[in-house]
Amino acid sequence: MQQLRQEFRQKLEQYLQPQQILRSELIQLPMLELELRVRAELQENPFLDELPEEEAIVEKELAEVETESSAASVEARNDEPAPSSDLDLPDQDPKSKEDEVDWDNFLNDEDHYTYKATRYDPDEFQELPRPSVQSLSEYLEDQLRLQRMTEEEYEVGLYIIGSINRDGYLSYPIEEIARERNVTVEAAMKVLSVIQQLDPPGIGARDLRECLLIQLRQREDQQKAALPIRVLEEANDAFMNKRYEIIARKLNISLDDVKQTFAEIRKLNPKPGEGYFDEKQNYIVPDLVVTKVSDEGEFAVYLSDGNIPNFHINTAYKEMFLSGNTDKKVKDFVTRKLESARWFINAIHQRRTTILRTMHAIVERQKPFFMKGREFLKPMILQDIAEDINMDISTISRVTSGKYVQTEWGVFELKYFFSERMETSEGEEISTKVIKSRLQEIIESEDKSDPYSDQAIAEMLEHEGFPIARRTVQKYREQLCIPVKRLRREI
Repeated sequence: MQQLRQEFRQKLEQYLQPQQILRSELIQLPMLELELRVRAELQENPFLDELPEEEAIVEKELAEVETESSAASVEARNDEPAPSSDLDLPDQDPKSKEDEVDWDNFLNDEDHYTYKATRYDPDEFQELPRPSVQSLSEYLEDQLRLQRMTEEEYEVGLYIIGSINRDGYLSYPIEEIARERNVTVEAAMKVLSVIQQLDPPGIGARDLRECLLIQLRQREDQQKAALPIRVLEEANDAFMNKRYEIIARKLNISLDDVKQTFAEIRKLNPKPGEGYFDEKQNYIVPDLVVTKVSDEGEFAVYLSDGNIPNFHINTAYKEMFLSGNTDKKVKDFVTRKLESARWFINAIHQRRTTILRTMHAIVERQKPFFMKGREFLKPMILQDIAEDINMDISTISRVTSGKYVQTEWGVFELKYFFSERMETSEGEEISTKVIKSRLQEIIESEDKSDPYSDQAIAEMLEHEGFPIARRTVQKYREQLCIPVKRLRREI
């Protein structure tokens, strides 16, 4: 016989309210994605209306006053009370929608239902006109139209071109292309061979070896290309691993011949697709600008809202809501949309405040960098900034990810300013980025006929006051994508 039992369990759970989720979502968006998000919200919410530029009162003088009042100098910023974290939970139970907001007061408060972008855009950071650049696929399609082929072959060709990545390689198996286009592998290979004869040389290759061979076979001087072709066809593994002596023995040639072969192959392009994609795809829009105010270490921080439109709550809907002459269904709908609009504007304002406070804290801790340059970057972790502005470390992580700042020394992702720390032989703490930079300089200046081993580099760095082990050198070298000694060797 089954017995019934009644149990009481106490469990603590944390629930995020919609406005908290929205703030968390918006704060991690970089500038271009935020612009798309704002425009999508303007389309979906009838309560939100875009303001024409001339009606938004965002003239440059007013924008500068507004940003300076929120930015001013680093010293003044850190005295402000910290805004609540994105994920702070409310101290009281949620109220009913009608009791939660005094809509009459809210809707007549211009400052709380309007968003005006900063539009900080000094002359030196203005976007210059860029020439129209033909994309790689457009360039290949133009050439494909001139080839003699059937309609079916042409369609397969377009599919292959669409599968070529920005480096110029076919990134999708030809067998899969044949299956998806319902043709034989032989037919697909025939079309691929046509595309591989197009410009730029080496396009459509499936790996580096094929890319180099295509270029060599298109050379006018085939006599000069003969030995490099032999090396790639008969000793490719040894070539990729720079095993010069093995190549010489296997092909029965001298080391001088091997040296000349490598020199010829270095003239080829390992990434034939580079330079053909639209440069707009590689264009960074800084979210922030840091400028030096004085030689004494004062800096101003500005948030650039890019092309984010100015917007506010639609006055027609506002007046309809305040009139009270609407039935319950309409009023419920309007209430939901109005509350959503209010949350969105509030979240955008809080995003601006949080990003500015974070950047000010970074500048305060990294003043040597902003005064003198990259080699003066100090060790700093996310927890440092979180403690400085009294926010959760997860908030700082979202703020600094994917966002960029324009400085006197270039454009940097905010994540760049965070690094591990180590102690020099004199007891001074420095950023590991400084050590990596020095490691790279040592390798760039080495004798390529006899490159340094990781142990030799570790000893050199220790002599300079950076006591690190060989395994640490190996780790940093791999993080910098620098190959091992053997692969750096040249003859």
